Amino acid sequence: MPAPDEAVPDPASDRAVRTVLDARDISRALTRISHELLERNKGATDLVLLGLHTRGVPLARRIAERIASVEGAPVAVGELDVTMYRDDLRSQPTRRAHRTALPPSGIDGKVVVLVDDVLFSGRTIRAALDALADLGRPAAVRLAVLVDRGHRELPIRADHVGKNLPSALAERVSVRLSEVDGTDEVTIS
Repeated sequence: MPAPDEAVPDPASDRAVRTVLDARDISRALTRISHELLERNKGATDLVLLGLHTRGVPLARRIAERIASVEGAPVAVGELDVTMYRDDLRSQPTRRAHRTALPPSGIDGKVVVLVDDVLFSGRTIRAALDALADLGRPAAVRLAVLVDRGHRELPIRADHVGKNLPSALAERVSVRLSEVDGTDEVTIS
């Protein structure tokens, strides 16, 4: 495996692929995000983590495990599908819908933390906020992302970021997680 920040050619194209986070880096970033969430929320009381499909779901579960190990109590975790709330359905109508699964305690009056892998234009988060409005009324909504790559098209900012990754608009940031892809890494090409 190449060292972080070492570029290797992508066999599927002529682009170089650079690993910016390996499994240990991802683990450290999620641990830091977990502690930041606990500090900001003053504990895990009324905290609900909602992972955005696809890779936000395992990230939310990992954060919940870390918080539970510190607090000694489980944290509510759910899944949020924003497919039908996206503003690009006309241009990309074939999207696989996922399930939305809220914790039994719901989200009303809770501090909801949306968890996603990459924050880019902000449009997915806007769709998530619209979906939340249909599901309940949280006391507060926060955003935790593994990678913030910039290039926002909407006035959306993450509260908790694993890594700020300045990138060119033409570059591709790929997050791979063991639960979905069999390995943990973040690459840029």
